[in-house]
Amino acid sequence: MKDIIRIGSGAAWWGDRVEPAALNAEKGQLDYLCFETMAEATVSAAQVRARRDPSFPGYDTYLDDRMKAVLPACIKNGTKIITNQGWINPDAAAKRIVYWLKEFGFNGVKVASVNGSLITEHVLELTDLILENGQPTSSLKSNLISAEVYQGAEPIVEALKAGAQIVITGRVADPSIFMAPMMYEFGWDPLDHVKLGQGNGIGHLLECGAQATGGYFSDPGFKDVPEPWNFGFPIAEVSRDGSAVITKVAGTGGAITLETIKEQLLYEVHDPANYLTPDVVVDFTTVQIEQIGVDRVRVSHIGGKPRTPTLKVSIGCTEGFIGEDMFFYAGPGALRRAELAKKILEERFKIVKLDAEEIRIDYLGLNAIHGAATPADAPEPYEVAVRVAARTKTREEAAKVGREIDGMAVSGIAHTGKRVPHQDRTREVIGVWSSLVAREKVFASVNYFVS
Repeated sequence: MKDIIRIGSGAAWWGDRVEPAALNAEKGQLDYLCFETMAEATVSAAQVRARRDPSFPGYDTYLDDRMKAVLPACIKNGTKIITNQGWINPDAAAKRIVYWLKEFGFNGVKVASVNGSLITEHVLELTDLILENGQPTSSLKSNLISAEVYQGAEPIVEALKAGAQIVITGRVADPSIFMAPMMYEFGWDPLDHVKLGQGNGIGHLLECGAQATGGYFSDPGFKDVPEPWNFGFPIAEVSRDGSAVITKVAGTGGAITLETIKEQLLYEVHDPANYLTPDVVVDFTTVQIEQIGVDRVRVSHIGGKPRTPTLKVSIGCTEGFIGEDMFFYAGPGALRRAELAKKILEERFKIVKLDAEEIRIDYLGLNAIHGAATPADAPEPYEVAVRVAARTKTREEAAKVGREIDGMAVSGIAHTGKRVPHQDRTREVIGVWSSLVAREKVFASVNYFVS
């Protein structure tokens, strides 16, 4: 067994860049390359697409791009791949990876798919309360699209023990994807919260890709990083005791410093002493961070507490529709004209009896972000984009927004700039609610495929 393993990040979300993953595969000297591509809304969006398009396979739409970019180098270098790109159909994703392995001439490679995260059919029986509002989960019955529980690292470890070189999952908690190799290689007990606290904390540093190497960090003139167009993704050199050195491929952009690591360490952490994951409760209050070289930061002494008896469930529901469009003004008096346009639309929505749960008319560049908190004496912009959006129960009501904005082209005011209305200006809203399910009521299964 190895005393140090190298784990590289391959993606931080569905739309992440492919090139840094390929570079890690080629030059990172990795034992493992891990891809995290899911968010709370990903599964629901996939379920909606599957309902509309029976041909949709249910896995990450960029699976082909990523596998084609990394498979040759990973197989050549003996790098194992772990990824949650399976979304709502890990088996189909595994079969697709087998296809690419055969295309590249790699025969005999074992691919595992981890299932069990989708509990849509039983979620209302397994859960009781919605965490966000305290209402019973049964209140979501008529709008339910999907329900997916956050699995931990154990089924991935099972697949690795069975000889899988590539493991693809559905909804597995982000840091668990990266911690599974540590558990497997170092023989950590799933109930050893001390070791797992460290491993999960290191996984948290890797899960967001370039955010640990300066992405989402730079603020020109205040926090500058070199070559932000060429970010390398982080690599962790993990020791058997759970400590790690965070680094990246030499020559890539960005930087690994105490500051970049601290920001990612606290990212999405509401309570640093109790960061809840399926595998362990992580305690970041004891962490020690040391800069030991250029783009090399040692992280150690992350704490851990016993895991919770429940697992989080994300429940996707239909929440109506949004109608949205915009138009533009430029030059002197742009804001004055935008304000009159707003008044016209407010009156028009009354005339056409727009039935909306919420209406927003924002001036992009002035008040769209801070809303009512925008200073009254904010400088007048030279150009204004007017964004109009309404949330409705039906697509027919949502469509009224675009129709009224079309009317502004000739029945509005002077110098109205309008987009040609060829795009769909209505979209379905997917709401994501949270609940808890007893750990013992969730069952993972692993299937195997060979190229």
